[in-house]
Amino acid sequence: MNVPNSKEPRVVIIGGGFAGITLAKRIIKENIQLVMLDKRNYHTFQPLLYQVSTASLEPDSIAYPLRKILKKSKNAFFRLGEVTSIDPKTKTVRADIGDITYDYLVIATGSKTNFFGNVNIEKYAMWMKTVPQALNIRSLILENLEQATITEDVVKRRALLNFVIAGAGPTGVELSGALAEVRNHIVAKDYPDIDPNEIQIHLLEGNNRVLPPMSEHASKKAAHFLRNLGVEIHLNVMVQDYDGITVKTSEGQDFITDTFIWSAGVTGAGIPGLESSMKEKTNRYKVNEFNQVKGFEDIFALGDIAMMKTDEYPKGFPMVAQPAIQQAKRLAKNFKNIWRGKEMQPFSYFDKGTMATVGRNKAVVDIRKFHFGGFFAWFIWMFIHLWFLVGFRNRIITFFNWTYNYINFDKAARLIIRPFKKNKTALENGQKDD
Repeated sequence: MNVPNSKEPRVVIIGGGFAGITLAKRIIKENIQLVMLDKRNYHTFQPLLYQVSTASLEPDSIAYPLRKILKKSKNAFFRLGEVTSIDPKTKTVRADIGDITYDYLVIATGSKTNFFGNVNIEKYAMWMKTVPQALNIRSLILENLEQATITEDVVKRRALLNFVIAGAGPTGVELSGALAEVRNHIVAKDYPDIDPNEIQIHLLEGNNRVLPPMSEHASKKAAHFLRNLGVEIHLNVMVQDYDGITVKTSEGQDFITDTFIWSAGVTGAGIPGLESSMKEKTNRYKVNEFNQVKGFEDIFALGDIAMMKTDEYPKGFPMVAQPAIQQAKRLAKNFKNIWRGKEMQPFSYFDKGTMATVGRNKAVVDIRKFHFGGFFAWFIWMFIHLWFLVGFRNRIITFFNWTYNYINFDKAARLIIRPFKKNKTALENGQKDD
C-alpha cells in the first residue's frame, strides 16, 4: 500500500464519514502514524444528499476532500481503495490496492441501503446514500420532466410524472417535501408544457405514521406539512416488488412510475473477517462501552457499524450522525489515555435531539421533552446543518444557495450533468453503496 514504516503506533481508520474524520482530527497531532482508507476521496455530508438530488445544491457543497483533513500532519496518510477483508490474527487490512498492518484498527464504514432481500427493488429502484446516487436521482427527475414534454403516450407521460418514495423516515420526508416544492415552484416556470397538477408524489410507509423514530407531535406536524404541499401519504403499506414500471404493495395498490426511490432502511456496511463479532440481522459489530469490537482489544468500531447496547438503547444507538461523532470524540480521548498509560473511560451518549425539514419554513424538531415545528424549527434545522458541514467554503456556498432559493423560490442546480439511462438497471448505472 506504499505507506512508510514507522516506529510510532499505526492507527488505521477505515471510512471517512462523520466518525472517521472526527477521530482523525482529534488524534492527528499525536505521536502516531495515521492511515485512512476510503473508496472515495471525500467526506459526504449525507443529511443534505436529498438537496443534491432535487437540484438545490451542487455536490461540492456537501463534499470535502479527505486529504485536506489529513494535511496537518506529515505522518498522516490517505489511501483511495476498497477494503476487502480484515485478518485479526496477523493484524492486517486487505484492500484492492494492497495490504497494510495495524497496531490499532478503527472500523467506521457506516451503513448501506437495506433492501430486505428484494432483488428486483435493488435492481430497479433509485438509491440515495452517496453523491453519485443523488446525482442519478437528479438526472432522472429532470430527464423525466423533459421526456414528459414531448411524449404523446398518455400512460408513459403519467409514469414520467409519478414519483414514488418508499420509507417515511427523515430522508423520505425531506425528499418528498423537496420534490413537492420543485413541482409547486419550478415546473410552472421551466416547463409550461406541464400542468403541475399532473405531477403526483406518493410517500409509502410501513408504519402507522411518518417519521416513526420521532415523537407523535413531530409525525403529525410533518404529515400536515406534507399534505399541504400536495404529497399523498400512504401508511401501513409495505412495498413488495418493483419491476422498473410498477410498484406493487401489500395493500394491492399498484403505482405506475418511472421514478421509484428507496429510502426504507439501512444495514451496517461490515467487512469480511470479523463475522463472529457481528450481529447478523443488522450487520453491526458488537462493541463494549469503549467501542472495542467484542473479542478484540485493538479493533474498534464507531457509528452506524457499531452495536453498543445500553439499558436505554437495547437495540443500539440510532444510526445517525450524533452517536458517530460522540463515539469518535470519546475514542480519541481513550486513545490518548492508552498512549499515556491511563485507563479508558466508557462512552456515554447524550441525545441532542432529532429533526427533519419538510420544506420552506416547515420543519419539526424533538429536543428531549420539547417538540415544535414550523418556521422556528426550520431555522434551527438550517443553523445546525450549516454548523456541522465540513469546511468554511461549503458553509458559505450552502448558505448562499439557500438564501437564493428562499428569495427567488428557485433551485439553482437544475443541470443534467451526467445522464441516467433508465433502460438499464440501477446497478448497471453505478447504483452501489460505499
